Amino acid sequence: MAPTAPTTVPAPPAEPSADPAADIPEPIAGPQAHGFLPARPPVRTMAGTWGWLSELAGAVATAPDRDTARALVAHAAREGALTALRQRVSRLSPRNADAASLRVAVIAAACGWSGLDPLAPASRRAADPALLDLWAAVAHRVGHQQFVALPTLALLNWAPERKPRRHLPIDQLARTEPLVPVVRWSPEGQPLGPLDRLMLATTRLEAHGIWLLRLAGTLAGRDPGDASTVTALRRLVRVQHALRAQLQSEAAALRAAPEPAWQGAVLIELAGLGALEPPVFQAADAVLGTGGRRAGDTGRHQLRRHLPPRHRAWLSALDRHCAPVRTLAHRGGPDAAVFREARESLIALRRTYAGLVRCAARPAGGRLTVVA
Repeated sequence: MAPTAPTTVPAPPAEPSADPAADIPEPIAGPQAHGFLPARPPVRTMAGTWGWLSELAGAVATAPDRDTARALVAHAAREGALTALRQRVSRLSPRNADAASLRVAVIAAACGWSGLDPLAPASRRAADPALLDLWAAVAHRVGHQQFVALPTLALLNWAPERKPRRHLPIDQLARTEPLVPVVRWSPEGQPLGPLDRLMLATTRLEAHGIWLLRLAGTLAGRDPGDASTVTALRRLVRVQHALRAQLQSEAAALRAAPEPAWQGAVLIELAGLGALEPPVFQAADAVLGTGGRRAGDTGRHQLRRHLPPRHRAWLSALDRHCAPVRTLAHRGGPDAAVFREARESLIALRRTYAGLVRCAARPAGGRLTVVA
């Protein structure tokens, strides 16, 4: 849907900007409707020397315990493999740089280093310096420092189980095709574990969330008294109900997944860093306001730091241009009631997601605090 009047807010991911000359951030994903998903399916197999990084990430993620995972990284550093890869980072294509960032993120998360700054001197006392050097080089290449978080670990870690017979838009591909992880947290030949299933469920959530992003772009710059505003808010409520149903449909498979070994600790650490917030929730929050985040919860800035810069810019613009719509929260009447219903549906959606995360983190889920 396009706004009825020109606006300086960037178009939603599905559309180009209404005014290319305006001083606004670029659309977050170009002309195709793929939102926070990558423009093309993630790289499943890295070629040449980089294939070794894939092997290390897989071995670390499926190690029997965290000490073994760290020992694998230390061995790779002693062999000089991490240093050799660091010297090749500048030659990576953008897609392969994203692929490398996924594998580095898996290694860092598995080893308990998610919260480290690879450039900070103190980090060298906690993690292997060779990995930190590779991590910093990859972060520089992708232009995103804090990528050890759900947007990388989920949205860059999936592939269709089978090659589709025909070309499909990326969001339709992620919605309709059976998905498998690129880097597994469960050993090959065994059923997918809870962490794998949670990340794939989040990918499908983002694919279904395309409709929410389009409505967010429609609401940007709208007058709260405009009849089209309440129509868009009603549609937003329906979309959020559909997203909640999508998450609930994932719950049975997640509950049936094998009990995790130590990987539940990965989720606990990511949650503590505010690194498990689905990007589509952040878009809804930019339109509606708090949307279920309680006082003292992780703030917007900390949540958004895990997104690439172009995504952060779009969300910040959305914040500004949806401010008039958010004034409905302090009004009375039927339009304000619809706005409050939209907020309540976002709260319910976040709670459903939080329950899914707790299920994936079992048996440690009782100690898990989720931003949602």
